[in-house]
Amino acid sequence: MKLVVDLHVHTVLSGHAYSTAEETALAASGKGLEMIAFTEHGSAMAGAPLPIYFANMSVFPLSMSGVKILRGSEVNVVDHKGKLDLEDWILKRLDFVIAGLHDIVLPVGSVAANTNAMVGAMANPFVDAISHPGNPYFPIDIPEVVKAAKEYGKLLEINNNSVNVRPGSRENCVKIAELCAEAGIPVICGSDCHISFDVGNFNNALDMLEEARFPEKLVLNTSVEVLMERLNKIRKRERNFIDNK
Repeated sequence: MKLVVDLHVHTVLSGHAYSTAEETALAASGKGLEMIAFTEHGSAMAGAPLPIYFANMSVFPLSMSGVKILRGSEVNVVDHKGKLDLEDWILKRLDFVIAGLHDIVLPVGSVAANTNAMVGAMANPFVDAISHPGNPYFPIDIPEVVKAAKEYGKLLEINNNSVNVRPGSRENCVKIAELCAEAGIPVICGSDCHISFDVGNFNNALDMLEEARFPEKLVLNTSVEVLMERLNKIRKRERNFIDNK
């Protein structure tokens, strides 16, 4: 399976990453990627950009080093109702929004509380996807989260880096993929890279999808056109996407 889009990319601006946007785009080009999404952490994360950074992302070019660019954020879920750390008027301006639970921002709750936080984030009309839902630090009701993803038409990520930094992720990610496959729900893969050398690294994610026998046709990273069609459907044309054709 060939993946041509990386939808989870951090640069030095996230505060705990190590490469610039230019360095990362150049590395992505060298690996044959067609598109990447810059998804700096939302402002509740220590060291992350201020909200004005995300509000001003229209200055980003449509492509860098021949790679198409989505201007986005990995927003933080900040309470167990699904509240996010960037306001809707900012999220509306972004090309791609992926929401995640991070234990240095949100206290770990019960399975019910964590599930509610994730589902609440999916209910936001400007959230496109959930980052690393298989994170074992935040145990969830996986069938309930998959059900909500289908109900809200949102995407769940198979996170390549979780296997490395969140021990116990693999089993959860495979289970999520299996249930999504059964329900015919597309997924996305993200490298969650924090240094340019890791952009487009999907080795772990692809292994987990293979273990889950996940159909290639439901992996949106395989096609820029299919991905953009899905993102436009999620947003219901509530704001204009950049022309990535």
